[in-house]
Amino acid sequence: MTAPGWYKDPVDQDVQRYWDGEGWIGEPVPASEPAPDRPPVIEEKPVTPAAPSAPVVTAPGQPLPQGAVVLPPGTPIPPGGFPPGQLPPGAIVLPPGTPLPPGLMPQGQLPAGAVQVLLPPQAGFPLPAQVIRPHGYALAPLGKRFLARLVDILAVGVIIAVATGYLIYQYVREVGPVMAEIYRRQTNGESIGDLTTSDRAQYLQIVILILIAAIWFAYEVPSNAGSGQTLGKRLLKIKVVGLDADKPLGFGRSIRRWNPLGLWVLLWTCGIGFLLQFIDALSPVVDWPLHRAIHDRAAGTVVVMAERDPNYTPPESANDPGDQS
Repeated sequence: MTAPGWYKDPVDQDVQRYWDGEGWIGEPVPASEPAPDRPPVIEEKPVTPAAPSAPVVTAPGQPLPQGAVVLPPGTPIPPGGFPPGQLPPGAIVLPPGTPLPPGLMPQGQLPAGAVQVLLPPQAGFPLPAQVIRPHGYALAPLGKRFLARLVDILAVGVIIAVATGYLIYQYVREVGPVMAEIYRRQTNGESIGDLTTSDRAQYLQIVILILIAAIWFAYEVPSNAGSGQTLGKRLLKIKVVGLDADKPLGFGRSIRRWNPLGLWVLLWTCGIGFLLQFIDALSPVVDWPLHRAIHDRAAGTVVVMAERDPNYTPPESANDPGDQS
């Protein structure tokens, strides 16, 4: 192995370079000049840090880069951070500006555009009170929500029975003979492929389903738009609020909340409507931490207890320097 030192460049004999035992280093010097008595000085180029595209962990008091991902202290970060668009399994992304627990960030607020990631309870990191108590309201227990829905189903059912009773009677008269003939043929092992319901029965079926959807819409949408309470919610002392602000939902948002559940009435005849409504009804059980149904996610709402925590102070009041009497 060639000892370290200055040698003529094998490619360009007019210059000499320094061989460190493994390769050529440094800048060449003319071969006609005496060889320097020391190795060349290698200047370290400053490394420009890459843009913070991966998650960043900061200590209290340090600034948070714009758009950074905040993780609880002690959360392990894979080498190179998380792949773009991916978060830890079970992570919860909260809206920008959600207050953080004391000690994680000095001001307790994320900068605009930042993303806050909170791990599930088993990770040992408790959720901030303002997350599990939106606007100072405790989350409504699933049992109360179930009972409230049963009350609403009963109330809507009574109205539907009164409004569509005659149409349902006419429909039964139309399909009754067909159903009886189907039963007779199946009992005797005969084919039923040629049996169909009358056009009038199909027409009555469509009208009945439209009336059911319209009655349900008229029962639920206006009440949720104004007070956030249907009859069932009022009796069980729970209500619907928006996640962004504690104010009436309005008709547009209330309609968006009703659509993912109520419009499937029109597909009851093929069974798909019942299946999709059943999935929607079960969705709060698996949603964490706010137990929102699919229709709540569509409208950005959450179901809470009607009474607010008396010790709750709205953020705008708490940060108002003039409110210090």
